[in-house]
Amino acid sequence: MLSIIAILTTLALVYPSDGYMITVDAHAEECFMEKVTSGTKLGLAFEVVEGGFLDIDIKLIGPDGKVVYQQERESNGRFTFPAHMDGVFTYCFGNKMSTMTPKIVMFSMDLGEASKKDGVDGEASHNKLEDMIKDLGSALTAVKHEQDYMEVREKIHRAINDSTNSRVVLWSFFEALVLVAMTMGQVYYLKRFFEVRRVV
Repeated sequence: MLSIIAILTTLALVYPSDGYMITVDAHAEECFMEKVTSGTKLGLAFEVVEGGFLDIDIKLIGPDGKVVYQQERESNGRFTFPAHMDGVFTYCFGNKMSTMTPKIVMFSMDLGEASKKDGVDGEASHNKLEDMIKDLGSALTAVKHEQDYMEVREKIHRAINDSTNSRVVLWSFFEALVLVAMTMGQVYYLKRFFEVRRVV
């Protein structure tokens, strides 16, 4: 039991991962920076939680100013890549296509360890246990992110279902009122139609 706790603690230190929720206003762009060394694995996962058609523009720029990754109007995404050079990587969420709707985005940036090269004597820098711990850490991080995104999707779908249910109830109430009004109108009309008028 203690060894499992020790491994999980080591994984938390080896694989730092921060999750954030931000609001990107209409015609705005929010950017974040991460300083890494060459060979470090960067992983970005994001999900648009609320706003408009649940889409956002995503762009990742390397330290040399070149665009590493760019997509427009994405609802969610997840990608991993090794840093090709030392420096600051910038990732931006853009909502410039929206006229007045802000978007709420949940995202996380995962940093792996920089790849180490073998020593001069030919020995591998990683032993088997370290590799297994790192693989386990990657798997646990992926599971955690999947749970977070499933929770967000469940909230979105629940909100949509609640909205649909309330509209159905209101529509049914309106239909019932129309039917009652039509029934009363028909009764009144038939009563007037068959009414015998006395001539004095």
